[in-house]
Amino acid sequence: MTLLKGKVAVVAGATRGAGRGIATALGEAGATVYCTGRSIAGSPAMKNRPETIHQTADIVTARGGVGIAVQCDHTRPEQVARLFEQVGDFDILINDIWGSEDLVDWGKKLWEIDIENGLTIIDRAIKTHIITSHYGLPRLRQGGLVVEITDGDGFFYRGNFLYDLVKTTVIRMAFGLSQELQGRGVTAIAVTPGFLRSEWMLDHFGVTEANWRDQAQKDPAFSESETPLFVGRCIAALAADANVSKKNGRVFASWDLAEEYAVEDADGRRPHFKRWLQHNMPDVAAGWKMLDDTFYSYWGATPYALPTVKDE
Repeated sequence: MTLLKGKVAVVAGATRGAGRGIATALGEAGATVYCTGRSIAGSPAMKNRPETIHQTADIVTARGGVGIAVQCDHTRPEQVARLFEQVGDFDILINDIWGSEDLVDWGKKLWEIDIENGLTIIDRAIKTHIITSHYGLPRLRQGGLVVEITDGDGFFYRGNFLYDLVKTTVIRMAFGLSQELQGRGVTAIAVTPGFLRSEWMLDHFGVTEANWRDQAQKDPAFSESETPLFVGRCIAALAADANVSKKNGRVFASWDLAEEYAVEDADGRRPHFKRWLQHNMPDVAAGWKMLDDTFYSYWGATPYALPTVKDE
């Protein structure tokens, strides 16, 4: 598949998880992909994690694209500026920087958390996206695409004050960018994966990609999990869509995009985590209120640009 041959992408936060899956899928579609992050061989940015940006770049190349690894700490403006000087003009910007799995104090209220860890989460998962867009957007070509990676496409509480703040903030960032990029022919959207079967999640549950179904016997929700490649293929389909501008400023989930673009996961499945919740955990699904006009009106969005996502 070469739908994106000749296109240049920057995946900020490509070391592991969704970022690696997105970079891989863009490579499958023939793109040149700059894979950025802090982790290189012998210098992991996250404790006890072996993944590196060079591994990701190698996977991109093996899948048919051109993978280029660039070590970059996206909290450092001077490093981000150098990154985009190296990249030059490009077509696709993926803001996937997170790097805070070991900093979220799950089960604690805001006044109970380690505040230094909390402020670091803001630095890594909000400020990095701002810095990256600041230096990257001027170099995006007409017809370009900006994707903010979030967690969840609804206006619901995500279980921790700072995690919720970060993941809803990047949705708002996509909308704000859609307004500021008007007239440039660049589309900005937010995308969420479903129940992501990332490297970290597999290790957390004590399974591998080869035997992940064993965990589904203990945790039925795991049966509807998805590999990072799934959301990546959805984003590759978005990048290849000549009418993607119609989605400007909105937030989309992998399960909906997969149905729209006929995307399949690595094993040929098409997971739909929200539908699984509706059928198996209706009380949880009922609390997953979708973003609607009320939310965007509260934030002061103009009526002609209201991003809307229909509930099922």
